[in-house]
Amino acid sequence: MLSSVLTAKAFQNEEAAYKWVESRVWPEGPICPHCGGIDRISPMKGKSTRIGTYKCYQCRKPFTVKVGTVFEASHVPMRLWLQAMFLMCSSKKGISSNQLHRTLGVTLKTAWFMSHRIREAMRVVGVGPLGGSGAVVEADETFYGQVEGEPKRPGTGHKHVILSLIERGGSARSFHVEGTRIADIAPVLRANVKPESTLMTDEGTYYREIGREFARHDSVKHKEDEYVRGDAHTNTAEGFFSIFKRGMTGTYQHCNERHLHRYLAEFDFRYSNRVKLGVDDIARTERALKGIVGKRLTYRTAH
Repeated sequence: MLSSVLTAKAFQNEEAAYKWVESRVWPEGPICPHCGGIDRISPMKGKSTRIGTYKCYQCRKPFTVKVGTVFEASHVPMRLWLQAMFLMCSSKKGISSNQLHRTLGVTLKTAWFMSHRIREAMRVVGVGPLGGSGAVVEADETFYGQVEGEPKRPGTGHKHVILSLIERGGSARSFHVEGTRIADIAPVLRANVKPESTLMTDEGTYYREIGREFARHDSVKHKEDEYVRGDAHTNTAEGFFSIFKRGMTGTYQHCNERHLHRYLAEFDFRYSNRVKLGVDDIARTERALKGIVGKRLTYRTAH
């Protein structure tokens, strides 16, 4: 499957790659990113004209499908962008910049920057809260890495705190939070889970007060070796954390705090668009591609 996709025309031919991207970003035809116009737009032709260049005769400016996206100002061929995006979308635990560098034949610096732009495309924006009437949302936290400047010591005080919200049979949404106080947890739950949902957590005291704001709140006592009681459990969230940690430890190995939110977006995206929900590797890549619009990530902001 992987080799057959990567040898497809859109992943090997530059003109076909542009057409593939255009058909998904502009399903109704080209849209000028400068003035928003949809009329009087024509492909530019000529030996020196770049592939995929159009001209808008309303604002008189040329553009390609890259303008106004995470691909803007990139000199990387579009076919390599598609290959990188497919590899990241189809690898359950991610693919390292070193592997992209070797597979695509680009420099390590370019591979690193490409992977961050793709993670930015995977970042979901403008979506409503999870759950709803009859839906179950699990909330759980885990600890990862080491806070810069904090010495290693027993316990988790030197680690980053990650809060994940997982809707059973649905999407995942993860956040890098300051700690496990009510003030850290409650605002995230209020903003991202519908109050008519059922909330499932562990026995953390910081969930008790906020739990009253939902239709139902059940918890299990992990400290007493209770992991399932009827339909009360956080096993879905634990499974998500398992994939996340195996990817971060085995594939990426190191993550700077300033980039952690992008890695969380990557793992959230793959989980929320998994095979069990009817999304295969190609469909997942197409969904990631739709996320390139309206986002920019320059070399300066990526560091």
